[in-house]
Amino acid sequence: MYPLRILFVLFSASCAGLFVACESSEGSEKDHHVFRYNEHSNIPTLDPAFARNPQTIWPTNQLYNGLVQLDDSLNIQPDIAKRWEINDSTQTYTFYLRDDVYYHNSEVFAPDTTRKVVAADFVYSFDRLTDPKVASPGSWVMSNVASYEAPNDSIFVIQLKQPFPAFLGLLSMRYCSVIPKEAVETYGSEFRSNPVGTGPFQFKLWEENIKLVFRKNPNYFETDADGNSLPYLEAVAITFLPDKQSEFLQFAQGNIDFVSSLDNSYKDEIITTTGKLQPKYEDAVELITAPYLNTEYLGFFLGGDTPEIQSKALRQAINYGFDREKMITYLRNGMGIPAIHGVIPQGLPGFDRIEGYEYNPEKARQLIAQYTSETGDTAPEIVIGTNSQYLDICEYVQRELEKLGINVSIDVVPPSTLRQMKSTGELDVFRASWIADYPDAENYLSLFYSENFTPNGPNYTHYKNETFDSLYVAARSISSLERRKVLYREMDSIVIADAPIVPLFYDKAIRFVRKEVSGLGINPQNFLVLKYVKKTPTE
Repeated sequence: MYPLRILFVLFSASCAGLFVACESSEGSEKDHHVFRYNEHSNIPTLDPAFARNPQTIWPTNQLYNGLVQLDDSLNIQPDIAKRWEINDSTQTYTFYLRDDVYYHNSEVFAPDTTRKVVAADFVYSFDRLTDPKVASPGSWVMSNVASYEAPNDSIFVIQLKQPFPAFLGLLSMRYCSVIPKEAVETYGSEFRSNPVGTGPFQFKLWEENIKLVFRKNPNYFETDADGNSLPYLEAVAITFLPDKQSEFLQFAQGNIDFVSSLDNSYKDEIITTTGKLQPKYEDAVELITAPYLNTEYLGFFLGGDTPEIQSKALRQAINYGFDREKMITYLRNGMGIPAIHGVIPQGLPGFDRIEGYEYNPEKARQLIAQYTSETGDTAPEIVIGTNSQYLDICEYVQRELEKLGINVSIDVVPPSTLRQMKSTGELDVFRASWIADYPDAENYLSLFYSENFTPNGPNYTHYKNETFDSLYVAARSISSLERRKVLYREMDSIVIADAPIVPLFYDKAIRFVRKEVSGLGINPQNFLVLKYVKKTPTE
């Protein structure tokens, strides 16, 4: 059955664009305006209240808008809100809305086909985001909000409980999209597969696990720098090949337009060990990379009593004990940035080249000797919990540390089990990553604030440092990014010195794009933005 499903999905991949073209009233000359990509993970919903991971964020990003949006440099830009005012003394945000934003054409507005977005729609959308009956995983976005209201159709006001300078960045998340009450009342739980938004593309067809098709929204409000209506494409066609190798084969054959990230199944086929395209792909493919707001690391659970984990000297020794440069070169084909600085990744405002851990086996041996002297333990041992995707990296760390006298075992578990064990403190050492939810370094430093111990927050290591905590609280009340960055650097330095984690590498966003595609771009959150994409007709 599995091979048959592969064949069926491959057939659907080639037919999805044909379907869109046949549906087009503008004829075959629009065929090359269909952008095709594959989602090897299942898309569970098109409801933005559940847009918690890339496979859901990518399609919902084409369907919805919010108050604000981010550009490719993570600067906050107007979206449905054309401008805003912030009153620091009262923590009040006042948004002034555009008057030319309309929902997608839909039967839910009968006898009309659409209607204009008004401020009350944001009240409804935010109410729904925090409704326990909806159980949105994005409800935490509103945890610092005291109230919100719509004084009239064009003004929306939010008041916070306490200062939180990163709040505008939170509002750029897909969770905060505006949706019409009529659609949710009409479709109920089936709104997940009958989305109605305001975005550059509108829903056309979804055969789950087979294909998903969006069509151009003819009423979209944004224009390019020359005043031309967006989007340029006529349609987006998404297929669901279940594995990355099949996805890459379709890309190599020109049946899909881009592939995101680097998978072990094809990394050596398409790029060299120095991170360049293999010669045979240079004429047809463009490689686009950028820093990705994702720090990969090993975490130590400090809430237990394992002597090796409680020893700062041994934790520092592990940090010094392997060559991150070599690890990235040979295991990632150069597609990553060795994490020899802090936990804050490159590409994020607040990143600074603080002194971290470069490869220093002599220093590592000295620290291991210090641990032995302090504890009497002459055979330190650790167990690293990971999933199979990162086994090669953990095995590399294992080999290097064993050369220094630290015995390392690796426990490979399914991703869901790893998340559960990490959250409940069942692993002394665990492989983890942190992808930024919003573009502020506070997001990363929240992993080490003592009030955020799991399961009530993201502090999986149960790290606690009073100086760090006081700086963290102080930074949250400072509106100036430049002033906050000074405190961010100090906090990052404290964490690195105490070594509750082993930073491995700062990830890179990687896109392989067919050369007939232009305007795709790339951003540090690796979000898919298709409204500026064009395709050149192929012969």
